[in-house]
Amino acid sequence: MATAANANKQSLKVGLIPGDGIGVEVIPAAKEAILALGSDIPKPEFVDLAAGFEHFTRHGTALPDETVQIMKEECDCALFGAVSSPTRKVVGYSSPIVALRKVLDLYANVRPVISVAADSSQKPAVDLVVVRENTECLYVKQEELKFTENGKEARATRLITERASRHIGQMAFEIAKGRPRKHVTIIHKSNVLSVTDGLFRETVREVPTLPELAGKYDDVTIAEQIVDSAVYRLFREPQIYDVMVAPNLYGDILSDAAAALVGSLGLVPSVNAGDKFIMGEPVHGSAPDIVGQNIANPLASIRSAALMLRFLGYTKGAERIDRAVEEVVREGRELTPDLGGKGTTTGVTEAVLKKI
Repeated sequence: MATAANANKQSLKVGLIPGDGIGVEVIPAAKEAILALGSDIPKPEFVDLAAGFEHFTRHGTALPDETVQIMKEECDCALFGAVSSPTRKVVGYSSPIVALRKVLDLYANVRPVISVAADSSQKPAVDLVVVRENTECLYVKQEELKFTENGKEARATRLITERASRHIGQMAFEIAKGRPRKHVTIIHKSNVLSVTDGLFRETVREVPTLPELAGKYDDVTIAEQIVDSAVYRLFREPQIYDVMVAPNLYGDILSDAAAALVGSLGLVPSVNAGDKFIMGEPVHGSAPDIVGQNIANPLASIRSAALMLRFLGYTKGAERIDRAVEEVVREGRELTPDLGGKGTTTGVTEAVLKKI
């Protein structure tokens, strides 16, 4: 995603969408981490934007048109906190993060899952990237409920397209090409869903053979794995994976499961990436049970800011943030309860800022 235009920028305008729950507590930590970088990035400017279920309950819309307009016309990138989508049907409500991914064509959700080694000279025990298709699969949210003579019948449409599968496949190969192992594992269930998952599997496999990409990914090796066995092997032998590319639902489940291998969802970052826009987003949810207690883990949000900067081409700044987070986790003196510590959101943020 790095461009010459990025390199010449005098300022970097970042949209901040805290959303719901602990998003309001962790997005400010990411903002402070960006500010701490000084001259390693263009001068940051921030604009606060509204979205979320709480906004819906107050104003009747989860994603205001103004938020979308400002992101499209004014912002270079954005950070999204969390959303409290209800488990029950709420008339008129639709998840703003799902809507943003579609309206901004953020077709890839990139989720690195990296453990922190006890010594900085050691390799992490877990070092993989889940590349999740971000705009379709069951998340198109086309559902219907019917009443039949046998009772209620619910159906959901699952959409897999060649276009989206090719997009996410190329993103996965591009990421793998820049990593030491250069290996892509395609995750699917085409032994059962031969049409939809079959199309995803075949399209991703064909990416290196496309005429316009001929020879570009010759050094990347390809494997594939049925999704249920992939979950099993992820827990038994995570070291076999480098880049995992998956349809939307599988990628969502796999990345959350992988977070357990590194200690907490509170450590795992992501970006929603498209060809024209990048939006960082911590993988964790809104965590309503700990809202307002100052114990939410800010590290995933801070890491998401670093990942966003890396995609924009500001590698030096991103590395400074990543190293600071690793040092804080490695030292273990200031950690939130999800990582077994007694630290606070404020305390962890301050510890990272000192390291930066």
